[in-house]
Amino acid sequence: MTVEPGPRTRPPFGPAAFQLVLLRRMADFQPDLAEEGRRRLGASLADQREANRRWQAMVRSRSRGALARYRSVLGPADRTEHRRIGDLECEALMWPVPLWPDLRFEVLAAPDGAVWNEWLVRAPGARGPALESPQDLRPWSATVDEVARAFAPVRPMEGTAPTRWRLAFTAQGRSCVAEFTYGLLQRVSWQDEGT
Repeated sequence: MTVEPGPRTRPPFGPAAFQLVLLRRMADFQPDLAEEGRRRLGASLADQREANRRWQAMVRSRSRGALARYRSVLGPADRTEHRRIGDLECEALMWPVPLWPDLRFEVLAAPDGAVWNEWLVRAPGARGPALESPQDLRPWSATVDEVARAFAPVRPMEGTAPTRWRLAFTAQGRSCVAEFTYGLLQRVSWQDEGT
C-alpha cells in the first residue's frame, strides 16, 4: 500500500519573506546589493518570487487593512509612539529588519488604522552617516529624513512607483536628485548648475 503525500504546507509569511519583498523593489536600482541581501537571508530567486507573489496577493486582498497586514506579517511592533505632524495625529509603529540592523521599518497610521506612510528609518539611538557632500551618498547608506536634513532645503519630487521617493537639492553648486526605495537611498544623480 502506497501513501500519497499530503498537500505541501507553505511556511508562514513573516519578517524574512517581507525583507525579500523589500529587496525585490530595491533590485531595480541596486541588483548586486539586493542579490547579496537575498543570499544573506538564505533565500533562492524562487523563494523571492513566491514571497513577492504572496505579498501582492495580501495587498490586493480586501480581507484586512494595511496596518493589520503589517502586524500579521511582522508581529507586534518593536516600538510604538504617538506623533503629531502638523494638525494630524498618527501612530508610528517600528519593526526591526535584520538585513539592516541600524534601521527600522516604520508605518505611520491614522487613528482609524489607515496607513499613511511605510518606509525604513534609522533606529532610535543608532548613529546615522556623516553626510557632507553628494559623494557621501552611497547606496543603502541613508534614509529620506537623513538626506533631507543634511542637504536642506530639499524639494520632494514624485517617485516612479508608490514605494519610491525622490529629493532634489543643491550641494556644492550642483543640482542633485536622490532616489529612495522604501525610504532607503538607492542612487544619486547630479549635474553642474546651468547645464
